[in-house]
Amino acid sequence: MPHSHDANEAIQSAEETSGQGIRAAWIGLAGMMATAILQMAIVAISGSIALLADTVHNLGHAVTTIPLVIAFRLGRRAATNRYSYGFRRAEDLAGVLIALVIAASVVLIIWESIDALINPRPLTNLWWVFAAGLVGAAGNEIVAVYRIRTGRKIGSAALIAEGQHARADGLTSVAVVVGVVAVWLGFERADAIIGLIIALVILGILISTMRTVFRRLMDGVEPGVIDKMARTTAAVDGVVAVDRLRARWNGHRMEADADVAVPGDLSVLEGHRIADRVEHELLHATPHLESVLVHLHPIVDGKRPADLHELAGHHASAEARAAYRAKLATRQ
Repeated sequence: MPHSHDANEAIQSAEETSGQGIRAAWIGLAGMMATAILQMAIVAISGSIALLADTVHNLGHAVTTIPLVIAFRLGRRAATNRYSYGFRRAEDLAGVLIALVIAASVVLIIWESIDALINPRPLTNLWWVFAAGLVGAAGNEIVAVYRIRTGRKIGSAALIAEGQHARADGLTSVAVVVGVVAVWLGFERADAIIGLIIALVILGILISTMRTVFRRLMDGVEPGVIDKMARTTAAVDGVVAVDRLRARWNGHRMEADADVAVPGDLSVLEGHRIADRVEHELLHATPHLESVLVHLHPIVDGKRPADLHELAGHHASAEARAAYRAKLATRQ
């Protein structure tokens, strides 16, 4: 039945969601660069290792924004004969690049922190370091909230990872403030120790956020998605059973295919209408789902015909091929 389509995120176009992702990336980049430039100046006059660690992480974060924007723009390109599913996987590749940059920043921070522990360095202008830590914490949290919210809205794992990356920056800025207070209290190596703690925190966040990126590269979806889609499909009038349902992410959009059992006495037109209803209901019930390919299985006398996929099925395994050849032999 005709009905209104509201602003539900499940039915936004790929063009709309890519535009939101690009906007979130650029706004976040502007905020992080402003914070990093301020911090670099204060590192130069203070010698703080903890603030250096925070600044390095901010700069690395800014660097990874550029390939993320490129990935969103690349994903807008139309599919070609060579890349018939389009180019949205570039987002996941950008997520891998983000992981590598974060890992490199962790190594640098650990190196500098250990060196400062072995060879303590005098710190100056601690009030400036304290202020930079507070500004960094506030600025990065604002960027984090905006990017994570937009990433969840459009279904972009890479943008969510960037948002959580910004949140890690904010936590490291808080650690800088704690380190300054400890130095004021007479603990000279507190700054270097805080640098090591920052590195460990960043490493933990890296591991947790990259799970989503790598899961998507392996065509995995979040827990409960398939079960919910199966229930939605089974509830469609005319569907007898759901034989198989699969889904995978392609960038920040999801695509799926479903094998659905229907009464065998339906006309082609009636079967097509059921398939269309299945696709329509799934598009509304599943956020970020863009397309569904529905394959119909006829039910005859209450069961599926044994030779339903005789021609295509014998390609599935060696046993299936042997059974198919045996059947052909008996027919000759």
